[in-house]
Amino acid sequence: MKIRLSLIIIILILVSGSLTVNAQQSLETDSKPNSYKLLIPELNVLIDSALANNGMRNYRILEIEAKSSNLKSKRRAWTRNFGIQADTRYGTFDNFSSNISGPNTTTLSSYTKQLNYGIGLYLKIPLFDFLNRKAEIKQANAELAQAESLVKSQDDEIKEMVIRYYEDLILKQNLLELEAINLGSARVNMEMVEKEFRNGLIPIYEYVRVSDITSRVAAQYEKSKSEFLVSKKLLENLAGISIN
Repeated sequence: MKIRLSLIIIILILVSGSLTVNAQQSLETDSKPNSYKLLIPELNVLIDSALANNGMRNYRILEIEAKSSNLKSKRRAWTRNFGIQADTRYGTFDNFSSNISGPNTTTLSSYTKQLNYGIGLYLKIPLFDFLNRKAEIKQANAELAQAESLVKSQDDEIKEMVIRYYEDLILKQNLLELEAINLGSARVNMEMVEKEFRNGLIPIYEYVRVSDITSRVAAQYEKSKSEFLVSKKLLENLAGISIN
């Protein structure tokens, strides 16, 4: 009889322990916040996308093309003073001739249709253009180099921003995961404390202390989540792609 009673007690203890473990695991599963783990593209992919989608950089590139065309125009400006000139005339021409011989004057007239044309080359050398050509080409070269330098500077700024936003997003994601773990543990602890308080096992000040800790952990989690979402949006806006 005593052996049977001992077996029953042992079985009840094992069942109770199993139920406690399962209940705690259930509480941990229900209390854990959603995961915000992202599939973040590689850094070089984000940089290339940001360079391709940046409006100011594209404007600078168009400015380079404009400066390059201006330089070519300055180099060909001398051809304005060199050219070919042609002239054609077609029509009826009246020819008059007079022959004076002594007291008599003889007048002859004739009408003919003719095609007259002429062609030739011309070259003008304006003094101002000749003296100023070198300075204009030098200025056009400087403007082109300036535009190219601005594009390079823009590229460096974009790359630096992408790197900063990329690293910041990874940091915010890792911090949010840690805050999620802390919040899950705090919620489980709070539920256990509530049960103990209802059963009269802990005083009210201990219940208030744990409740305050849980509230602060939840507030920190919400703050970290907000910072994480802002960091994600900033990187998406800069790179021009969606991160999920």
